[in-house]
Parts: sequence; structure tokens; C-alpha cells
Amino acid sequence: MLVSINPKLPMRNKSATIDYYVNSLGFKKVGTIDYPEYLMVEKDDIEIHFFLFEALNPKENYGQVYIRTNDIETLYQSLLNINVAIHPNGKLELKPWKQKEFALLDPDSNLLTFGE
Repeated sequence: MLVSINPKLPMRNKSATIDYYVNSLGFKKVGTIDYPEYLMVEKDDIEIHFFLFEALNPKENYGQVYIRTNDIETLYQSLLNINVAIHPNGKLELKPWKQKEFALLDPDSNLLTFGE
């Protein structure tokens, strides 16, 4: 049986990725070995992995993750309170498919969409 999924996204700079996900989004690093070209972070019941891709052009990155939440307004407001940039086209709104969503772009232009 399938029990979880851990998306793998590209990162150009491990320190910048750690700073964004840990210091801005409240994730924590996972794992007992610190691999220079790999990173795992988790928050609540989700885990995201990253692989080093220094030649990545952020304008050509189509990495995307859809993350479900059960309290989207609180999450959205908590990010606004600490000045996390919301995607210019990703403000919190009720979509035509009746899902409340907002989106962020990480330092490598991986799109994080949150939905409830």
C-alpha cells in the first residue's frame, strides 16, 4: 500500500534552500547524514526532498508541489506576518473548483501551491 509521497525538487544553492524552507516556512531538516548535494525537510506530515542542480535556470524551472492544509487562512496570514513573498498571481482566493488556494515561489522558482 502507498502511504506517502516525497517530491524531489531542484535547488541551486543548499544554504539558500535551507534558509527559505527552515527559517521562512518553518520546516526542519531531516536525516542523520548531511549530504552536500541533497536535502530533506519536513513540516507536520509532509516531507520535501531537494537535489543539487547548480546549472538550473529558475526561469525554466517547472518544479511544482501541491500541499493540502486544513487551516489555509491561518497559514496564509502567518506567512504574511513574517513577510514571506506570495506569488504575484497566487494570492489566497476561492478557485472556481471550490478550493481555497495560494502559492509561493521558492528561491529556485519551484511553485508551492497550498490548498484547502
